Amino acid sequence: MLFVVELSTRQVHILGVTDHPTGAFVTQVARNFMGDLADRGRSVKFLIRDRDTKFTANFDEVFRSEGVRVIRTPVRSPRANAYAERWVRTVRTECLDRMLILGRGHLQRVLREYVGHYNHQRPHRGIDLGVPAPAITIKIPPPSANVVRHDVLGGLIHEYHPVAA
Repeated sequence: MLFVVELSTRQVHILGVTDHPTGAFVTQVARNFMGDLADRGRSVKFLIRDRDTKFTANFDEVFRSEGVRVIRTPVRSPRANAYAERWVRTVRTECLDRMLILGRGHLQRVLREYVGHYNHQRPHRGIDLGVPAPAITIKIPPPSANVVRHDVLGGLIHEYHPVAA
């Protein structure tokens, strides 16, 4: 799985899932990602990545050609990429360690649903218990309001939403 975490918002984007990642795969995914950003009118100032051999010079060139500074983490220093490491731990403990993944397609569906929950519902301490991509602001209901539960990932995760009285 290749993913990106936006440091300012903590929003996660799954860029691609494959059984056999190669330099060509990650380069193509990087091109797609930069194209999507351009379509949305967004930009990136820098990219922090680890030293995996799959990140070739062509991968770096995709970002450099768009004016993005590529920063490689120091050797054997997982704290240098702490946001990505923390997301990997979170997705494993809250989701993947509790499921039997049956293939690449199943993994893509599970990750898509989990990332939707992570970005839109799950509170984060690092952003004052906010969510990375909040929905339209809603008035906080009074404590006596009715609440409905919505199950995510077949009941593995529960989301709670207020309903109108």
